[in-house]
Amino acid sequence: MVNLEWYRTFKAVYKTGTLTGAAESLFISQPGVSLHLSSLEAYVGYKLFDRTGRKMIPTERGKVLFNAVSEPIAKLEDVEKNFQRSTEKHTPTISIGMCFETFQTTLEQYVSTLDFNLIISFGQYPEMLDQLDKGILDLIITPKKGTSPNIIHEAFSSEQIILVGGKNVDIESFHTTLENKGSEYAEEWLKQEKWYGTTGDMEHLFQFWILNFGHKPNFRPNYIVPNLNSIIRCLKGGSGLAVVPDFLCKKEIQKGEVQLIWEGEKKLENTLYFGCRKNTNYQTEIDHLKQLFRKIMVRN
Repeated sequence: MVNLEWYRTFKAVYKTGTLTGAAESLFISQPGVSLHLSSLEAYVGYKLFDRTGRKMIPTERGKVLFNAVSEPIAKLEDVEKNFQRSTEKHTPTISIGMCFETFQTTLEQYVSTLDFNLIISFGQYPEMLDQLDKGILDLIITPKKGTSPNIIHEAFSSEQIILVGGKNVDIESFHTTLENKGSEYAEEWLKQEKWYGTTGDMEHLFQFWILNFGHKPNFRPNYIVPNLNSIIRCLKGGSGLAVVPDFLCKKEIQKGEVQLIWEGEKKLENTLYFGCRKNTNYQTEIDHLKQLFRKIMVRN
């Protein structure tokens, strides 16, 4: 069955005469407009526009299709506006993408205080950037900046990637080895310990190891658990090592439940960014979430 959004996009391109103009009027990305249009052309079986420079000139078949769908689409848009006026206008829905651990550590405890609807999505950063660009997500929290001209990145905090361990790890032995014998022997010392990792993301460990030892780790973690917060809870049992962002375990380190083993000879720090589209209908709600995150990160 044809996607009705394809017709809406087709109408926008017809009216504005450009992909860029259609994208701006629909508050979606230009690649999203191109995808909708090519999908519709494939569905109907013929070209709807001749692409001349930056202008989109409707073909004769395109003109016929526009005349056929223009009025029905307008009626559907009127229905949508009336529906929003009675319901969603008062309770907008915001979709946010971030890693699971960031949600648990920051926003989770404040969800019930929000006066708008919220949908939280978890995934890999490239996937979230793509969904933001396509209009599926409204805001993302990410340590990586994308390249889309439709997305604004705003730095708001930072995280340091550190080596932590259970309270039973002999931290003095490690630092004595590091200071007296050097990084090569310190690496061997670390490899003799039990290690924790996660199923989806070993990037922190890889980055930390490459920065301090010049290569990727040539071992695999002994214990693979669902997420980084699970690692912190496991380390509270007393033994084992892991490389994690510092904001996830500051309280545990302060309480002595987990030890800060090593920050590295070279500190590994990531800048955290808000990512959002340049054009959005939910600027007030997004600004509220940004302010909330800033307060949380400062307190943590």
